[in-house]
Amino acid sequence: MLIYRKFLRDLLRNYMMGSGIAVLVVGGVIISTTLTISGAEMLRVFIIMILSLCVMMFAEFLIFRRHIGPIREMMGQEKPSLTTIRAAYLQTHRFPALSVMRIMGPHFLGLSIPAMTMASLGIAWGWLTLPAFYIGLAGIGAILIASMHALLEFFTTAQAIRPMLIHIRELGQQIHGEDVSLDGRVIVSIQRKFQLSAFLIGTMPLFLFSLATQIRLSTSVDSSQLIADYWKWAAIILLLGVGFSSLGARLLASDIQQPIEDLHRVMKQVQSGDLKVRASDLYSDEFSRLIAGFNHMVKGLDAREKMNNQLLQSYYATLAAALDARDAYTAGHSTRVAKYSLLIGQAVDLSEQELDWLYKTALLHDIGKIGVRDAVLLKDGRLTDEEFEQIKRHPDLGESILKQIEPAEAMAPLLPGVRSHHERYDGAGYPDGLKGQDIPVFGRIIAVADAFDAMTSDRPYRKGMPIQKAMAILADGKGSQWDPRFVQGFMDAYKA
Repeated sequence: MLIYRKFLRDLLRNYMMGSGIAVLVVGGVIISTTLTISGAEMLRVFIIMILSLCVMMFAEFLIFRRHIGPIREMMGQEKPSLTTIRAAYLQTHRFPALSVMRIMGPHFLGLSIPAMTMASLGIAWGWLTLPAFYIGLAGIGAILIASMHALLEFFTTAQAIRPMLIHIRELGQQIHGEDVSLDGRVIVSIQRKFQLSAFLIGTMPLFLFSLATQIRLSTSVDSSQLIADYWKWAAIILLLGVGFSSLGARLLASDIQQPIEDLHRVMKQVQSGDLKVRASDLYSDEFSRLIAGFNHMVKGLDAREKMNNQLLQSYYATLAAALDARDAYTAGHSTRVAKYSLLIGQAVDLSEQELDWLYKTALLHDIGKIGVRDAVLLKDGRLTDEEFEQIKRHPDLGESILKQIEPAEAMAPLLPGVRSHHERYDGAGYPDGLKGQDIPVFGRIIAVADAFDAMTSDRPYRKGMPIQKAMAILADGKGSQWDPRFVQGFMDAYKA
């Protein structure tokens, strides 16, 4: 609760400071320096202001209690739910904008309506000897002063909420293990923030000066012509000031918004997996430092991605090499099958991603033989029926082994090819007896590459057959043992 109490103290301090500067200092100075009234009437004016401030603070307190509700609810619970934490986090982010709503709502109305009402009664009852149109001018001045207060309150509140936001994020991590964030949601856009701020900063002094001068001139003798001439001049100055402030605000907002939009666009490309992209460093202010840091980060991610891919490729190759090392006569078999499979995949125009998956699947297609006993796997002579049944289990064993590797989604594209590389196109294969197009694509491709390498490689009990004979056997097996499309693709690619 300490962080919550500090949060309330900071908000109260900022509010009192903003009220003091905007209402008492600016408003009080204007009133005391422009009105030529007696000391008794000046006292009555300040009494009206104090009473109006009381009404204003009561109305604003009621609204503030409602605004602080989600945060107070979270802080009052020992283990708040994730929904409660997220609601408090969002409400805390909204507090600067809500502070503006409070200033322009209960603050402005709670002050101006009672003050204007009491001033009107004071003039009617003779307590104040002010012209009635002063009340209208006071209303306009109240809008300007409230706008100034809202500007101060927005930026001071934006600073005050940061410790609370950090605390809420830590709660989400500690209690639920979740990162609480806005997920890119924009509460107040930079464009609106800068345009309104620059506009108020540029035009506020002009309007206050014009109002104060109007009041001052109205007290002069025979001031009607002087006031008319003044407003002709003042209207031109005000139009120029408003136009310049609006243009400057737009240019300032654009100067800030453009690099942010550029950076956000590049971030979306990085999020989609493009680590070659770089943000253009077209800026000479602090954004140059930010973009340089972003590009450095993406460059590091790209290098890490390359390293991870190299490690992953080495992992697959090492597994295949470890399997082939069990039998000197089959050394390099998995690598050759992967190379032949890649030839077929390229011949039938598989995508880059599919070729990568195919290569990895072919490297690991015999991984299940790890589960076959050496006495069976390394036997020189003919296998018995029982021993052959053990060999036939290796596609199923290979799939089971790869299913144990995490993350599961990384291995998922490889599983069908590993399981089905001994299926036959006519349905006489194993382990599932699949037929034709029901056999997964990678399984049909690897079956051709596996058979070709088996026929052309030396074994303890026979010499590898010539390539032309192996090609002839593949051609004869089109449509029966192997998919004719992939056999033809391999033969054409191999000859080329």
